[in-house]
Amino acid sequence: MTERFTGSFTQQEPIPEEGIEAALRVLQSGRLHRYNVEAGEEGEVALLEQEFAAHVGAKYCLAVASGGYALATALRALGVAPGDRVLTNAFTLAPVPGAISSVGAVPVFVGVTEGLVIDLEDLEAKLDQSNVLMLSHMRGHLCDMDRLMEMCDAHDVHVIEDCAHTMGAKWGDTPSGRHGVMACYSTQTYKHVNSGEGGLLISDDDALMARAIMLSGSYMLYERHLARPPAEAFEAVKYQTPNISGRMDHLRAAILRPQLRDLDRQVERWNDRYRIVEEALRGTPGLTLVERPEQETYVGSSIQFLLLDWDPAQIGAVLERCAARGVELKWFGGPEPVAFTSRYDSWRYAPSVPMPATDRVLAGIIDMRLPLTFSLEDCVLIARIIRTEVGAVWQGG
Repeated sequence: MTERFTGSFTQQEPIPEEGIEAALRVLQSGRLHRYNVEAGEEGEVALLEQEFAAHVGAKYCLAVASGGYALATALRALGVAPGDRVLTNAFTLAPVPGAISSVGAVPVFVGVTEGLVIDLEDLEAKLDQSNVLMLSHMRGHLCDMDRLMEMCDAHDVHVIEDCAHTMGAKWGDTPSGRHGVMACYSTQTYKHVNSGEGGLLISDDDALMARAIMLSGSYMLYERHLARPPAEAFEAVKYQTPNISGRMDHLRAAILRPQLRDLDRQVERWNDRYRIVEEALRGTPGLTLVERPEQETYVGSSIQFLLLDWDPAQIGAVLERCAARGVELKWFGGPEPVAFTSRYDSWRYAPSVPMPATDRVLAGIIDMRLPLTFSLEDCVLIARIIRTEVGAVWQGG
């Protein structure tokens, strides 16, 4: 009898009881707006910002409505203006070029390697085209951050890190997001802490964070932030910075704070699942695993592998055969975007030119979520199904 997986690839774990209780307290108070606090009350949002800043070792943190909003706010804080060019990965998701386009700037796409990270050789060739790099740690893969920062610093290029998939990850001893001048995280349901939607923006730069806080819609209430620059940093910007409201509310912050405290344990659980699938797929004919660098501490909330140089019809057959057995795979190389997949040439509002080496990699990327609702036994079964179906198609079955 053919084995079939019957679980869901989109079902997350419940919100922790501590988060539910905190959310109920917020609802019972009626004070959901981040600045609606009683005398002497710090508020869930301000406390979340303080706790996240401490968690990653940053001076300042701002909680906002989404990861995409955080990206656009970082660009605005850096002074990116309409017509400016911004470097970014060709392998990323739509909110990244979307954020660049939202401020009227123009994405300049940089290639991807078989390690699914930004191609540093291609980046070096394009560093003279912009003074900002929005670096996407796409699907949780970190490039050689030491080399990247050395290159960017030498060309006076400011780095904004998109850490939507790397909350809890590190390069060496440095948490993801602590290399660039600003970094953005997502708390959307499928990320590493879950508030449905939400984002976090960090920086050590007084002026950048003061502008970001004003942009987020702080009015003149910035002193209610705990993880903020000193008050004098706001004097230079408070009359010059537009209000583009995108604040996080107390309800979402209340849900997130217990999850943040449990993040390290959750990372271990994701990586347990990742390693099971990775090892079970190792040696599958026709399938290339993405090997992780020694310096990288990753968070295996999803896994990717490559079907390099396969005919598109063969890749389609693998996806169909796995789907028939309950295993949901996403193909980033498909000719049309499906759900969250996309290629750099999918965003027709952004100019692009073909990049043959990158196109070859993108054409073979297969992606799969690993939610914590999967048991370790589930992961063994899923990997066995993938290995069987890839092998069958590879052998012409």
